[in-house]
Amino acid sequence: MRVIIQPSYGTKEARRHWAETLDRPVPFLRPPYTEALSAAERAELVAVHPDGQARFWGATAQHDRRMDVLDTGDVVLLTGQKHVRAVGAVGCRLRNDELARRLWNPDPARCLWRNVYTFRAYRPVAIPYEHVWALPGFTVGDNFMGLRFLDAEKSATVVTGLGVADLLAHGSDEDPRCPAPA
Repeated sequence: MRVIIQPSYGTKEARRHWAETLDRPVPFLRPPYTEALSAAERAELVAVHPDGQARFWGATAQHDRRMDVLDTGDVVLLTGQKHVRAVGAVGCRLRNDELARRLWNPDPARCLWRNVYTFRAYRPVAIPYEHVWALPGFTVGDNFMGLRFLDAEKSATVVTGLGVADLLAHGSDEDPRCPAPA
């Protein structure tokens, strides 16, 4: 299992996107989302999310090659404001410009998060960066700017050191040890 660190809460725009597609599941089988999906994409989403709802996030086209190796079950640490704000396990990965537009309605002059992915498990947390910095192989003061795919050793360190398996085993409820930051 690979761990990805994804900045996702540092700007006003990112916080708006968070509210739209992470705070609550998106009903992807309803308009305007379903029309943006091919039959194969719809089938893939329903196979992982049979209730027709999922939490979505994305990455820009500059990350196409890296996103091609993102696998179901990979762990994503969603970061911002000096905290890991949520932990998720990847469900589906799609490259769909039109779905990205419908999910996030980006400014046409800005980036499009066309590498869309869902979470089959998702947990809001509030883990200070200091907890990550204390793990072997991490640097104090690193603000985790930019999308990062960790190598196998660092991924294992994060999964063990932050108790990721336990966090994700408890579903989408708030982590009582780490209330979500305001």
